Amino acid sequence: MSLILYVLLVCIWGLSWIAIKWQHGIVALEVSILYRFCIAAVIMLVAGKLLKLLQSTSYQNHIWFALQGASLFCFNFIAFYAATAYIPSGLVALLMATTPLFNSIHSRLFFGESITLNFFFGMFFGLAGIGFLFVNELSALQLSLATFYGVFYSLVGTWCFSIGNMLSVKNTNKGILPFTATSYAMAYGCACLLIVIFLKELSFNFEFTMLYISSLLYLAVPASVLGFTAFLVLVNRIGASNAAYILVCTPVIALAM
Repeated sequence: MSLILYVLLVCIWGLSWIAIKWQHGIVALEVSILYRFCIAAVIMLVAGKLLKLLQSTSYQNHIWFALQGASLFCFNFIAFYAATAYIPSGLVALLMATTPLFNSIHSRLFFGESITLNFFFGMFFGLAGIGFLFVNELSALQLSLATFYGVFYSLVGTWCFSIGNMLSVKNTNKGILPFTATSYAMAYGCACLLIVIFLKELSFNFEFTMLYISSLLYLAVPASVLGFTAFLVLVNRIGASNAAYILVCTPVIALAM
């Protein structure tokens, strides 16, 4: 089952990069992200109620859900989208692929998990492979203030994503299933996005084109509902560091597309 989920996620999230590209247009990126997770959250919460998949939770649980939603479904996406305005997507993918390293450090700090030598070998060759895949983009990169901003936003996004993984582990350790935690976390992530949108005074417009709508639906349902639920299940099954190595594999699918 872990292998099936792993391969499925690599394909789903690998394809999501071209869908994200098709989201660029007249709609502000923060608003597009809000649309994506609003659709996903409604689907998960309604399905959870109808199929009785949502667990009963306490007030304290919702504090952790809110933190998970802010880090995993709001600020990390804003940071990654901001990074692409300053540096090539290849470098963003390379920096995002350091998520397993962030997860291993955080797992060691928060849960006392050990880090094996094999893990570092895997990280080295995985990152080197991505570097070769994007060698043309990286070779044209120039050191500048824009590059610094791009790298900074990429690392902030990666850190937020990793913190979201750790909060998922914490929720699981408290007996909360990934579906329940993800459903509520997405709703709280939408609330955080709304605050950001109002602070930036962005308009809630929409692009009524087949390309925008189809890519939005793909990002909301397969990439979010199925993708994040499966990913957090994998985090619980094989550990946060091993699960995050999916982000080292997805650029291969993204480049092929």
